[in-house]
Amino acid sequence: AEAAELRARLRAVRHTVLVLSGKGGVGKSTFSALLAHGLAADETKQVALLDIDICGPSIPKMMGLEGEQVHQSGSGWSPVYVEENLGVMSVGFLLSSPDDAVIWRGPKKNGLIKQFLRDVDWGEVDYLIVDTPPGTSDEHLSIVQYLSATHIDGAVIVTTPQEVSLQDVRKEISFCRKVKLPIIGVVENMSSFVCPKCKNESQIFPPTTGGAEKMCQNLNVSLLGKVPLDPQIGRKSCDRGQSFLAEAPESPATLSYRNIIQRIQEYCEQQHLQEEKIM
Repeated sequence: AEAAELRARLRAVRHTVLVLSGKGGVGKSTFSALLAHGLAADETKQVALLDIDICGPSIPKMMGLEGEQVHQSGSGWSPVYVEENLGVMSVGFLLSSPDDAVIWRGPKKNGLIKQFLRDVDWGEVDYLIVDTPPGTSDEHLSIVQYLSATHIDGAVIVTTPQEVSLQDVRKEISFCRKVKLPIIGVVENMSSFVCPKCKNESQIFPPTTGGAEKMCQNLNVSLLGKVPLDPQIGRKSCDRGQSFLAEAPESPATLSYRNIIQRIQEYCEQQHLQEEKIM
């Protein structure tokens, strides 16, 4: 019965993409927010962004939605909309203050994730992007379990070049393979820094073991792209809740994001075509 409820609610979701990271601080939520903005730049596409980072919900601030509240309708909870074709849901909308701590054990977290999937009226959605917390814990097992009643296109794993981050990403890849979650590919964030004045490139986080590229070769995983550091990402996307892709269209980071987003779209469409052939 529970699986049937989830299937009924999510039947109109065409593609579902999970964004994972092994370690915190690698820019996973920033990537999720910009992926949603990038997909929603096509006004013919309906995009939803679900934040299941229960203890550290940063998506409301990154999407410029701090202080917004969830509204109840006859068909369930209504997402909070950034644009007409971009809806967002997060536990941050349920807190009385952004500074409130969520001190919950696993079962309560799992219950809220199920409620987000079952009770939110997403409507017709082309892409559902799920921003997850770091690691491989309760939230990850729950979202994979609940979405197995429907369909997951795959996971995008975000890392930085240094070995301390790659070490945890290898665990994340192992997790995906154990729970049979397809891996769309890996994104190397903060790959390098290109000086906006002199255009010289610097390695802020030196890839001492070959970075994400070498790791992907060793583990037979696709490298979707490398995103260079740009201070405007933190200032515009993280602090002001603006779309960096729209605010800095010529930035090397924006060009990298657009290429990565295109590759994710191509992967999802290919998955859809394969499913149609099977059916």
